[in-house]
Amino acid sequence: MSPITISVFNLVGNGFCVEAKDGDAVFNSISKALQQEQSVEISFHNVEMLTSAFLNTAIGQLYRDFTEEKIRKLVNVVDMADTDIALLRRVIETAKLYYKDPSWLEESVKLIMGEDE
Repeated sequence: MSPITISVFNLVGNGFCVEAKDGDAVFNSISKALQQEQSVEISFHNVEMLTSAFLNTAIGQLYRDFTEEKIRKLVNVVDMADTDIALLRRVIETAKLYYKDPSWLEESVKLIMGEDE
């Protein structure tokens, strides 16, 4: 079975992928495919701007619901600028750490912000 292509531009409705809520449609599409063991190609063609908030919602939270192995096997990102690939890598690494042990990261943030009292 050939992969399903998910156009981020089409799902968001424009090339500015900056808000977390816009990532929900992308996440839901990917998640549905993964639940059915379907390969997914996520196309960032015509996307002009990306933020970590968007990527956290669209892709990062996949690591909450699916194993890293499953994501690696079934998800392929295409048509992404090099600078955005670097941002995506940071988002994925943070998501893997967070979903592995959410309380550890939350406690670290509190400590850094001086809220550990």
